[in-house]
Amino acid sequence: MIFPDRLRLGLGFDPARLSQDLSNAVGWGWRAHFNRADYDGEWDVIALRAPDDARHPAQMICPNPMAKAYVDTPVLERCPYFRDVLAAFACPLRSARLMRLAPGAVIKEHTDDFLDIEDGAVRLHVPVVTNDAVDFRLNRIRVAMAPGTVWYLRLSDPHSIANRGASDRVHLLIDVLLNKWLVELLEEAEKRACEQLSEV
Repeated sequence: MIFPDRLRLGLGFDPARLSQDLSNAVGWGWRAHFNRADYDGEWDVIALRAPDDARHPAQMICPNPMAKAYVDTPVLERCPYFRDVLAAFACPLRSARLMRLAPGAVIKEHTDDFLDIEDGAVRLHVPVVTNDAVDFRLNRIRVAMAPGTVWYLRLSDPHSIANRGASDRVHLLIDVLLNKWLVELLEEAEKRACEQLSEV
């Protein structure tokens, strides 16, 4: 099963309600991303779902690819719209995290192991807040993602991000397992993308 390295899925969410739940979540505090070698500046995380055996906040923000069971964190209980967003995905949910890239911060080009659709693992992006000066590159080609849209990105390929704007960029990252529902959603997105290319 092969899909393009990026697809905008046929789901969408209310940017204003996403932003409101972000305000609810921020009260729990951001934690610096654990892999300091991969970025410069501020790159922070709030866990919404985590491995069921994670007790320390540092464990909760690190999605263990070997974990079999995941549970909602206390933060998610305060975020009703994020719960609605997660419920819209009719596939097995694993981790869910808010990830903030502060103005001036850069995530260096890297690949994410264990995120290969051929192996059944998919990471979906839902932009919560962003700005036009965010430069997300996948295979060195820019991907522009608006708040409330939903994206499949093949993150086992090289990718990097630079926030050159004056405001935070926050995405909701959702790790899921591939199933029939998600395959059909990806196939529909690929068909739309091909139709749009043919119209250019």
